[in-house]
Amino acid sequence: MSGSSRVSRRGLLGGGLSVGAAAGVAGAFAAGRLSAPDTVKSGAPVASYPFHGARQSGIVTPAQDRLHFVALDVTTDDRDQLVALLKAWTDAAARMTTGRSAGPVGAVDGAGNAPPDDTGEALDLPPSRLTITFGFGPGLFTDADGNDRFGIAERRPDALERLPRFSGDVLEPARSDGDLCIQACADDPQVAVHAIRNLVRIGFGTTTVRWSQLGFGRTSTTSTSQSTPRNLFGFKDGTANVKAEEAAALDTHVWVGADDDPRAAWLAGGSYLVTRRINMTIEVWDRQSLEAQEQFVGRTKGTGAPLSGGEEFTDPDFAMAGSAGPIIPVDAHVRVVHPEVNEGVRILRRGYNFVDGSNDVGGLDAGLFFIAYLRDPRTHFIPLQRAMSSSDALMEYLRFTGQALFAVPPGTGEGEYVGQALFEA
Repeated sequence: MSGSSRVSRRGLLGGGLSVGAAAGVAGAFAAGRLSAPDTVKSGAPVASYPFHGARQSGIVTPAQDRLHFVALDVTTDDRDQLVALLKAWTDAAARMTTGRSAGPVGAVDGAGNAPPDDTGEALDLPPSRLTITFGFGPGLFTDADGNDRFGIAERRPDALERLPRFSGDVLEPARSDGDLCIQACADDPQVAVHAIRNLVRIGFGTTTVRWSQLGFGRTSTTSTSQSTPRNLFGFKDGTANVKAEEAAALDTHVWVGADDDPRAAWLAGGSYLVTRRINMTIEVWDRQSLEAQEQFVGRTKGTGAPLSGGEEFTDPDFAMAGSAGPIIPVDAHVRVVHPEVNEGVRILRRGYNFVDGSNDVGGLDAGLFFIAYLRDPRTHFIPLQRAMSSSDALMEYLRFTGQALFAVPPGTGEGEYVGQALFEA
């Protein structure tokens, strides 16, 4: 892109809506795969996923179409009460993921003079491939004054710290952090909402909701059986995402290793979950020319192929010359986040689009709710985010209003509860 066109689009920003400069998010848009992975296609879609297993479902599970995510604060100081809640959540999640009620009695079969143990809005609905994933935030281990809340501070992973504020962030405390998180994904929005509603209800008296986010239209692929979706800018999103079929890549980039942190052995086989709420300045973006949009992303809008040619999964050629410099601009998103320039780092993404009405200047309160699973935020997220903050052309079209980091323990066996190894080690 010529220098004059760059000035023009920045001038539009300056004379149009008041838009805060914001940091990019690691891998928030298609980055380009290093090479075609050696994978095996998944089989036919399943009706439901079991809650119990070696890994929590909802990480490498083929991404469903709908999301309800909630972050909660723990209000009790009683360790036994917290453990009792985790046991109750485990039992309820195991039932709901198979299409049963949240409680053993159900919405309509209990005593008429007592509240039902299920809210009932999912009656007659199938499981819709519901997955429920739990995570633990830094605040679960120590409070703001550094006090050991539940006798588990010495088992807090070194990497589990509040994410730093990145250049250009406009974070809202009410949309950030949390002691616990629950991610519910399903193909039916009512099924996902039912799951979160009932888990929050079970937590009354022990937890309170800190923030929540609904999402529609997955923006990532977690399996080679899925096609690449598009984000609200209209571009294919998540091309370089680690896929479920890439076992070696998962071990390298997603799953916490047994020797990663000696004091957090309970997390081995689990992962870290990063969320970033990314507001897209839709109206400003829509005024840019097609050529400009493609230059900012570094890919064609139609096929998702890199500007250097080929198809969607063709490796970008960053050395290819254009008429005024590299054909893929040096600040194009695809270049800034590509593994080739980030020490080979990749992440697994499960993001979703959101539209939450209108904002205070009359534009859409819309964008991408970014979710990533990764082995260590210090090596797999924070450096990428900082690189984007300093040089990504998409920064001018994004506002980052919330973020959080959680440790996601491995899965549970029958008779176990989520996070059991943390509390009973």
